[in-house]
Amino acid sequence: MRHSSDPFREDIDQILSDAETHVDGQKKTPGKAALASFLGSTLEYYDFFIFGTAAALVFPQLFFPTGDPTIAAVASFMAFGAAYIARPLGGLVMGHFGDRVGRKKVLLVTLGIMGVASTLIGVLPTYAQIGVWAPVLLVTLRLAQGFTAGAEAAGAATLTVEHSPEGRRGLFTSSVMAGYASGNVLASLVFIPVALLPSEALLSWGWRVPFLLSIAVLAIAYFVRTHLDETPVFEEAKEDDVVERLPAARVVRHQWKDILRVMVSMMFSLMQTLFSVFALRYGVEQGIPRETMLMIAVVAVGASMVTIPLAGALSDRIGRKKSIYIAHVGVVVTLFFYFWTLSTGNVALAFLGAFLNMSVFYSFWNGVWPVYFAEMFAAPVRYTGSAMGNQLGLLVAGFAPAIAAGLLGEGTWGWLPVAAFAAAIAFLAFIAVATSRETAHVPLDELGVDYDTGRPVVEQADALRVEQANAFRAAGSL
Repeated sequence: MRHSSDPFREDIDQILSDAETHVDGQKKTPGKAALASFLGSTLEYYDFFIFGTAAALVFPQLFFPTGDPTIAAVASFMAFGAAYIARPLGGLVMGHFGDRVGRKKVLLVTLGIMGVASTLIGVLPTYAQIGVWAPVLLVTLRLAQGFTAGAEAAGAATLTVEHSPEGRRGLFTSSVMAGYASGNVLASLVFIPVALLPSEALLSWGWRVPFLLSIAVLAIAYFVRTHLDETPVFEEAKEDDVVERLPAARVVRHQWKDILRVMVSMMFSLMQTLFSVFALRYGVEQGIPRETMLMIAVVAVGASMVTIPLAGALSDRIGRKKSIYIAHVGVVVTLFFYFWTLSTGNVALAFLGAFLNMSVFYSFWNGVWPVYFAEMFAAPVRYTGSAMGNQLGLLVAGFAPAIAAGLLGEGTWGWLPVAAFAAAIAFLAFIAVATSRETAHVPLDELGVDYDTGRPVVEQADALRVEQANAFRAAGSL
């Protein structure tokens, strides 16, 4: 029998005590980090969705007046998708600095660029005023939006994950996409009264108002982020002088498979742009008033402000992968139903379809992917790895409305090729998730890989526990 004075046991207890003191001494502020992520994402997605709404309703006439409505719509959707070309570059560049100089500093820069670009769009001259320079300037500012957006979600997720308490990372990090819902709702609410304006007023000055209002969201988000501490993980790495000098090279060398998994998984986000951009125009073309389509989006996405945190919290219990599987199956089935309701012009059924698709099942994706992708990578390259992977995958989502416009057929069932395209992408994303590692219950310091061996830290930690257990048994038998 081992006594309390056993030197071996006292040494082990002291080590555990020191570890607990170190963890408790870290300055984690999960609530403040979640709020900062929420507000930053609100700005990002407000700006993105006012652009998407304008691309569906007014930009074809103002910036791409080709004479053919279909060609003008495709050109406008291509301008919307241009941001997704810049997002991987933004994710790589800003992710590099996020892992080198800190998460907080980079996220302040992304906020500033996004807000300025959106405000400038609100004062752009149109094609009728300056000709071809109008769409050129529009696309340039859209690229600036995309460059910063490429770093925003991954950076916000990284920052919140590293501030969150163990066992609740999913709940706190879901604030990133709760901000998506908030920004989307805010964009729709601002556009509803604008959409009710007479066409002449809408096309002359009304469409500019939502872009100019983004400066207010920027000011609030910037204030909160300036009062947020850097993450304990990064501060510790800086103190120990182990900050990665070339995080992109490191993460590609050791975790290229995880980058690929994130990239393919993130293609599932095309469901979001199909719902928010393509379906908006398709519903209007089927005879549903544009203000009604905007209200459908407000209700469906607004409800997800509640369901996204619930999904994040549930993933802390049942795991990230199971939650995402629910999203894949549910979103695909309800997307077919939603498109069918739009083709019939039945507003009541359209509200139901939108609620099931976006409020319920898509929330299982939106509430989980930020924490899941961040958890795939080791701390020194967490920002870079998650940003690179998810922004490459978002290329498909960005151009999905333009692809859908080209696939759309005629008649009541003309939407079927669009839904089939979305289902095929969802199947690929399902496979990517199925081959990945469950991370919900893995401690923060055991995520990712060990750079010296290239082995997952999770596996090494398990092996170390077995080795320690055997050592305890051996020592106890002495």
